[in-house]
Amino acid sequence: MSEKLVNAIIGAFGGITSIAFGKEILVFIISLLPILELRGGLIAAALLGLDPIPSYIISIIGNLLPIPFILLLINKILDWMRKSKHFSKIANWLDSKVEKHKGQIEKYGYLGVVLFVGIPLPGTGAWTGSLIASVLEMDKKKTFLAVLLGVFLASIIMMVLSFGILAKIVGN
Repeated sequence: MSEKLVNAIIGAFGGITSIAFGKEILVFIISLLPILELRGGLIAAALLGLDPIPSYIISIIGNLLPIPFILLLINKILDWMRKSKHFSKIANWLDSKVEKHKGQIEKYGYLGVVLFVGIPLPGTGAWTGSLIASVLEMDKKKTFLAVLLGVFLASIIMMVLSFGILAKIVGN
């Protein structure tokens, strides 16, 4: 699913790739986005033929940039959204996402955050891990460190998949 979504974004914003550092900017933007995050950024980097090391750094920075804001603001934003007739459905969807996954994090604590963020499966990642930890009112500094470790774990896994396996498939 991620590869199809990444290809769609590359297609939609493909014009940006013609400017200086356009491919890198696109990888950064994809890494910022919820759902795709670092996984999508590294897949895009491999599909765009970028060098793995700069792509790795760009994707990590893009994936981590929103996390402090999520940790600090998401509970206030969710409270406001729940009260809004226009955004209450989105807040309810986010609440159901938290409810679905919070057991994994509650059971293992900060190690659960690391694993939840670090194992690149659909519906997991830095955004969702930070959201769940915030709703569970976990310590923000410890959560950020756990998310950071999870992002590094996910980045290693995705580097192998994106620049190893995917590169071989695309290269053939």
